[in-house]
Formats: sequence, structure tokens, C-alpha cells
Amino acid sequence: MNFLIDIGHPAHVHLYRNLYFRLREKGHTVVVTVKNLSSATQLLASYGIPYITMPEKPDALLGKIWKQAWFNLKLLQACRENEIAVAVGSSATIAHISCISKVKSIVFDDDDDEVEPLVARFVNPFASSLLSPNVLQGKRRRRDTVYYPAYHELAYLHPNHFRPDPAVLAESGLKEGSPFFILRFNVFKAHHDTGVKGLSPEQKLKLVEILKPHGAIFITTEREIEPELQEYQMKVSPQKAHSLLAYAAIFIGDSQTMASEAAVLGVPSLRCNTFAGRISYLEEQEKKYGLTFGYHPGDFDKLVWKLKTLLAMPNLKEEWQRRRRAMLADKIDLSAFMAWFVENYPRSAQALKDDPEYAGRFSPAQIAQ
Repeated sequence: MNFLIDIGHPAHVHLYRNLYFRLREKGHTVVVTVKNLSSATQLLASYGIPYITMPEKPDALLGKIWKQAWFNLKLLQACRENEIAVAVGSSATIAHISCISKVKSIVFDDDDDEVEPLVARFVNPFASSLLSPNVLQGKRRRRDTVYYPAYHELAYLHPNHFRPDPAVLAESGLKEGSPFFILRFNVFKAHHDTGVKGLSPEQKLKLVEILKPHGAIFITTEREIEPELQEYQMKVSPQKAHSLLAYAAIFIGDSQTMASEAAVLGVPSLRCNTFAGRISYLEEQEKKYGLTFGYHPGDFDKLVWKLKTLLAMPNLKEEWQRRRRAMLADKIDLSAFMAWFVENYPRSAQALKDDPEYAGRFSPAQIAQ
């Protein structure tokens, strides 16, 4: 069968790359399309995944809306040229083309409807199937959403598929066991980021001052880093960033995805933006598993207090690995589930409709049997 995977963000490269290779191993044709983002295309190239470049969307919301029709036509053309049967992704484009063609669309979305109202209104209803983490059960407008017990980050950071490379430590000028910290700063330019605030320049500097006596600091940003923070800029290649994150003592930032990545790796994570308290999967990681903590920018003092508490906590890494194991015991191997669902679509959707607990068969214990 011929499949298409549409990449709209660098994080999607990680989310779908195992799916790409699994489908290829089964003998299927897989075409990858990607927005013209250097961070995404570089990641695809580093994993040896060929791709078709699509136009990049402008930052402004109005520009995104006006160009959406053009993207739909470009992707529809790619689907017709490659005789695509099923398109997979997290974009409006694949959902829309499934309404005007025979191509079926499978959309994976882990954000709450109220956080991304445009997606809830103009994307998810048009997908042939919508799949989400089960923490969103009962919170979706779309009643036939398919739920699974996992987080997107477990598609690539589950221990079945990821082992951190210790060589990244020497590459970063670190010795094994040396404490260090990773900070991630966002720019909030997505359609659902309008009015969202993260860490201020003063707050970023405050965090650096607190952390400096405790170990090395590495900062990663979406765009150019502030001049006063350039000496801390992380220099490892993007495909090695998760290995470095796995060895970090603490992660701090205003990024949702990287906070969740740290959490599923068993690294304490602190996040600070106005999304705090509104993202269901992060709320579960915080309230149920104690892996991450969210704060509004106005509550920065509370974040600082929590950071200092963690810095003084004995056996911090061992405790977070224990919490991680508790989380993993409740979750499935998402990569294996995704591959089964996509390859067997639409029979897989019917199987889950008949038995909503079917996804539990993809827990590591069940897969091993």
C-alpha cells in the first residue's frame, strides 16, 4: 500500500520516524512531505528519510489561513502522483484532502480542544480518523476519537526504541556523572499561541544565575538566542538532543513538548508559560506521576522555589526514574500501536470501535508474549 506522512513541525519528525521505517520494512511505499523548515528537513536528512518539500507557512495567522488552500492543492497533487491511499500526520492539509479525494487521513493530535480551537473546528472534524492520548477521553468534541494509553513522546522515547548515547557527554565537554541542566525557550508563533506568554528575559537570566553554581548549563531556542545567553547555547546536533536530555539533572523551559520529553525520560522538568494547567497530558504527568511541574509566568517565584527544592533533593535521579517506571507501566508502546493502526487501516479503526481496550495489547508485556 502507498502511504504519505506529512511533517509540519520538527517534533513530527520524531513522532513519525519509527512509523516510516516500520512501514518500509513491511514493503509499503511511504512518501514524506515536509514544510520548508530547515530544522525539520535537517532532521529528516540525518535519519536518511527522503522528502518532498512543501511551502513554509507564514507566522501571521491571516497568512496561514490564506495559504491553506494552496497547501491543500500541493499535497493533493503529491497524493495523486504517488497513488497514496492513506495520509498520516497532524496537519489540516491531510484532513482537508481526505474530504475532496479518495485518500483517507489519519490525524494524531494530543492537544486539548480548548487550547487549539482552530484545530478542533477546522482540522479534526475532517480527518477520516482522529487519534489522541486517553487522558483526553471525554474532552473531545469529536465523539468517535480513537484513544490510546500513551503520550506522543513515547513514540520515540519509549525504552523499547530509545537508549541515550553516552558519547554525547564528551561531545558536550562533560564527564559522566557531572550535573548539568538544559533550558529551552520558545517563540510561540503557532496558530494556537496567540496571546501566550513564556519566560521573560529577566526570568531566563535569573534561572541561569541560580543554576550556575550547580553545574553546566545548555540552552536551546527556536530562534536566535539572546546575546547575554549565547555562551550557554547547546551545540550538539538536533538528533543527539534527546540523548543529552536523558542525562540532564533538570530541564526548565517554556516548551510543552520538551518538558514532556524530559518527563518520559525520567528527568525532572519545570515549565513556565500561560498554557500551564490547560494541557491534559502534562497535567497527568504532573498530578498522577509527579514527573513535571507547570507554572504561569506570574508565579515565577513558585517555580524558583520548586527548582531550589529539587536542587537540594538527595537521590533526585533515582526518584524520578522510579516515577518514570510507574508511568511506563500504564502506557503502551505507541510506535508499535501506530504501525499496526496505519498498516491495517480501516480494519484497525473498526477493531478499536468493537473493543476500545484493544490498544492495551501494545503494552510491552503484551507484545513480549
